[in-house]
Amino acid sequence: MDRFSFLNAAHTAYFAELYDQYLQNPDSIEPSWRAFFQGYDFGTETYGEEQEASQTVSQVVVPENVKKEFQVVKLIDGYRTRGHLFTRTNPVRERRKYEPTLALENFGLSESDLDKSFEAGEIIGLGKTTLQNIITHLERIYCESIGVEYMYIRKPEQIEWIQQQLNKNDNHPKFSTDQKKHILKKLNEAVSFENFLHTKYVGQKRFSLEGGESLIPALDAVVEKAAEKGVEEFILGMAHRGRLNVLTNIFGKSAKNIFSEFDGKDYEEAIFDGDVKYHLGLTADRTTDSGKKISMNIAPNPSHLETVGAVVEGIARAKQDRHHADNFSEVLPIVIHGDAAIAGQGLVYEIVQMSQLDGYKTGGTIHIVINNQVGFTTNYLDARSSTYCTDVGKVTLSPVLHVNADAAEAVVHAALFALEYRMTFQRDVFIDLLGYRKYGHNEGDEPRFTQPKLYKAISKHSNPRDIYAEKLRNQGVIDENYVRELEKKYKDSLEEKLEDSRKEEKTVITPFMQDIWKDVGLERVDENEMAKEVDTTYPEEKLAQIAKAVSKLPEDKKFLRKINKIISDRNKMFFERNEIDWGMGETLAYGSLLEEGFDVRITGQDVERGTFSHRHAVVKVEDSEEEIKLLDHVAENQGKFYIYNSLLSEYGVVGFDYGYAMASPNTLTIWEAQFGDFSNGAQIMIDQYISSAEDKWKTQNGLVMLLPHGYEGQGAEHSSARMERYLQLCAKDNMYVADCTTPANFYHLLRRQMKASFRKPLIVFTPKSLLRLPAAVSQIDDFVNGSFQTLIDDVDAKPEKVKTLVFCTGKFYYDLLEEREKQGRKEDVALVRLEQLFPLPKTKIREILAKYTNADDIVWAQEEPRNMGAYSHLLMHMDEVRNFRVASRRFYGAPAAGSAVRSKRRHAEVIAYVFDKTKNNMR
Repeated sequence: MDRFSFLNAAHTAYFAELYDQYLQNPDSIEPSWRAFFQGYDFGTETYGEEQEASQTVSQVVVPENVKKEFQVVKLIDGYRTRGHLFTRTNPVRERRKYEPTLALENFGLSESDLDKSFEAGEIIGLGKTTLQNIITHLERIYCESIGVEYMYIRKPEQIEWIQQQLNKNDNHPKFSTDQKKHILKKLNEAVSFENFLHTKYVGQKRFSLEGGESLIPALDAVVEKAAEKGVEEFILGMAHRGRLNVLTNIFGKSAKNIFSEFDGKDYEEAIFDGDVKYHLGLTADRTTDSGKKISMNIAPNPSHLETVGAVVEGIARAKQDRHHADNFSEVLPIVIHGDAAIAGQGLVYEIVQMSQLDGYKTGGTIHIVINNQVGFTTNYLDARSSTYCTDVGKVTLSPVLHVNADAAEAVVHAALFALEYRMTFQRDVFIDLLGYRKYGHNEGDEPRFTQPKLYKAISKHSNPRDIYAEKLRNQGVIDENYVRELEKKYKDSLEEKLEDSRKEEKTVITPFMQDIWKDVGLERVDENEMAKEVDTTYPEEKLAQIAKAVSKLPEDKKFLRKINKIISDRNKMFFERNEIDWGMGETLAYGSLLEEGFDVRITGQDVERGTFSHRHAVVKVEDSEEEIKLLDHVAENQGKFYIYNSLLSEYGVVGFDYGYAMASPNTLTIWEAQFGDFSNGAQIMIDQYISSAEDKWKTQNGLVMLLPHGYEGQGAEHSSARMERYLQLCAKDNMYVADCTTPANFYHLLRRQMKASFRKPLIVFTPKSLLRLPAAVSQIDDFVNGSFQTLIDDVDAKPEKVKTLVFCTGKFYYDLLEEREKQGRKEDVALVRLEQLFPLPKTKIREILAKYTNADDIVWAQEEPRNMGAYSHLLMHMDEVRNFRVASRRFYGAPAAGSAVRSKRRHAEVIAYVFDKTKNNMR
């Protein structure tokens, strides 16, 4: 005891504060104190409070009064770390039981201590006070309508900030009478809108918000407060639940238009297929109560519930890069999730992992979960293994607030807390809005089949508006008639809009973010416009300036010898040999567009160097690893060049970059797969957005996907980009698909993407072995005076002598060319390259067929199996292809053989059959 006699004399408040600091961040205190507290914890936790002294315990015995202070600090820490488990946040269910509880005895305290005063009250802002007051304060903060998880955060300043916020008014709102009436007004709008639809459109799907109506006043409060704090643009993504309510009561979409969609009228535009009403997006301006005009965007979404989250982040980043580069906070992304979806969909994890990465961060996102406690018919106990659906938020140490959806003021208070946190720390924050789902998955569903007990409780449960109105009546804020008058006024306005909507015969759908696209003069077009040639020429003197900029490293920095050689080779190929390879051709495309004022953004796994070391858009200084981007220096007032190695994600990253391209039409936005078939990890984005969004939502998008493709004996997962899947999705005017064979054609293809007066997604099957093939080069004149060629004829062939006319695409052309040279068949075999697979250049193909009139053997040659590649696509689009002889691998389930020997043999057999139709023994 003598060793610790100083503890009797010192002020116990100091020890309490120091111990609290140790519990939150042991490394932040002086090492000797840390050792003391570690010993104390070890003694109490290993031997128990009531154990008599052993050697270990005797080393850390402290005076009883100080020991009690430590126990109270532990109690406070218990509420901070586990209080969320004991909240009153579930409006319709008893929550699960958790052990150990926050009972006094679990902290070495008893009821006899309740009236004793403790200095530990200082650390929660109460000063010295009784244990009873401390517990009352902690219960109000952590165990009422809001549960807070944050103690896992590793930044002491963030924890301290959160605790200061929580200590204000005991984590309870302090709203004025006018603010309370405004919350009630928004709640009434939410409730009345759903009631109106329920009576006017009986049984129609609308995925109502009932049970979570407090989302509306919460979103309204965030928008109003964020605008005061300088936010100028809001980007919101959400699935179906409550979407129509949000569109009307937050975004100001005319109820008249929503009623037209419910009535199932046809669209005014013939070529537009449209989508169900609860998938549509909207861009609108809103004037806040303080008079500030803000931009509001709710992105269109498919039925894949979490897909839109990635798109929202991309839209937000594009707006930040383009208009708010100095302050990302001015654009606020908000993503609204369902509880089953956020817990079950892996995409959420990908998006969360993006949140602090240089290429993807958006200054923090507010995530709100409309927690129905049921996913379709699946109970939450069957829907996740984690305690909470929001536990994915802890991956990035984001605070999580669990809120009772019936407690309207608490919900608004939590939303404003989330906003303050995001604006202060530029990080994500999660709100778990715990409510219920009144009518089952949709309004035609019978939820009692699967949750009879829960829905019995729900059927007797009052809605959040009526609960809040009763509270305000008891406070004397409103009288008995107040809600009735609010409801009548709102419903009368809906009746008027319903009547107006039924006077119109057609439904008008306004394109999402149409103002951005009109401002840059880009209009939607059909396949006829897509077929027109675009001028992609570029002056030779300017091209030479770009070549010079990208072929010279800073002289005052040291680089690896290989890097020096690669960059100097660029100089030689342009200025000495006049032979431009694929990597240089691609670089010149970016440089020319940058010089013309376009921005360029490229992301994907290892894109900075390139998977096959062909790009080297970013080079590293050898000693310091300083990054040098030569494309940043091609011209004085050039566009911005963004290139980022992505996280190991396809779905999330493609979604992000699709959103980026949607919001930034004058940025060449590229996603490159490490190998082409890795794009199948993003199949939902390809199906639901890339191939169909223009038809569904009138949204243009110029995203480019670069997919390395080619059979070089690398096995099933490194050969085919599965072009057949993309080609199956092609229809009319929805996208471009290309498989180029020359650097110059690739150059013009990329330039066409930006020089056209419209935007379409572009899928490019890019090479691997051609990156260094001596034959796969182009001359400077091909860049300067050329244009994109959808089909390349055989310039060496003499049509009158050709007997075998071979159509092929991509890298396979060079394999066939090599074999033709080997066989000396230049005169009787013509090799024609199909460079654009969609829209298929049918007119040019027919011109070729007409040109080679003496050819009695017309071949379609592909290196892919018969059931893959482009063959079936050609059959669908051109009747003439039925008469072609097909040279391909046979039908296979996997794209290629794992054995390099077998793969090489099959490849050789296909080539042999191209030149001799008697050799049809392919295996």
